[in-house]
Amino acid sequence: MSDADASADGPLVEVVRAVGHENVTAEHASTVELTTDDWLTPAGDCIVGVEADRTPRDFAADFREACRNADATITATFAVAEPGDDAADLDDPAHVAEIVGRGDPGLALLDDRSMVGRTSDYTDDERTIFVDGDGAAADLDRDLVAALAGGAPLTLRLEVESAE
Repeated sequence: MSDADASADGPLVEVVRAVGHENVTAEHASTVELTTDDWLTPAGDCIVGVEADRTPRDFAADFREACRNADATITATFAVAEPGDDAADLDDPAHVAEIVGRGDPGLALLDDRSMVGRTSDYTDDERTIFVDGDGAAADLDRDLVAALAGGAPLTLRLEVESAE
């Protein structure tokens, strides 16, 4: 799959690859985050992946624009392999979780370091990728979190569908 896929009638998709880290705890109740940083402190309890290969600034313009529709549905699928694996396969991951949120006209999607999904409607930064999510880091399956704490690879698939 390319970095950005769009069919004529289907959803717009962006794929981000990252890895877990020994300090992944996924205990934050209102956000979930990936960062391009290669380190993570224990205070980063919303961060589930480091060394992300892309950021919101890299997303296709049509994807970013679609995310700015308040009626758009944005689905974040977290596919996680086992520690030691080379990559997390979207079609057959060892662990998978999904968080569904929505778009908002206030989404800038221009950050070049990290991306954050939120359970709130907060949009006042360049890194928010969805709002009103039905989950956050703390809601992720604990086996998935344990794999990430073991350094497992993570593939995040973001899909935006307009309400048309």
